[in-house]
Amino acid sequence: MIAKNDVFATILRENGHSLTKTRQNVFRALDIDEPLTMHELVERCREIDRASVYRSIALFEQIGIVRRLYTGWKYKIELSDRFGLHHHHATCSNCGKIIALEEDTALESAIRRLAERHAFTVTGHEIELTGLCRQCSKNTN
Repeated sequence: MIAKNDVFATILRENGHSLTKTRQNVFRALDIDEPLTMHELVERCREIDRASVYRSIALFEQIGIVRRLYTGWKYKIELSDRFGLHHHHATCSNCGKIIALEEDTALESAIRRLAERHAFTVTGHEIELTGLCRQCSKNTN
């Protein structure tokens, strides 16, 4: 298996960008289990000025290194599926917690069948569930 850092460096190189210390630090800060808000990311990258973090994220979005997970009008950032297993998300509309949902073969098959019925070639997809997490559900009952 190819290491995430190698994939990261390859994507940058293939898109004509260099592997800088700032970009490496931002990438490492994102290489965790939880998606981060930009505020949280800036806090994790205290040694880097805020503008450089935002520029790195803008580049990472442009070339497919990260993706945004919208929670209402706000968003969090996570590494794209190129750095881990394909998954979907459930977002708590009360506390904002985002839960990664592992890939489900039945769901993926249904998506492929739906696309085939419409003669559509799928190049990617995201499914976002919105509701209440376990803790918020308990608190409302």
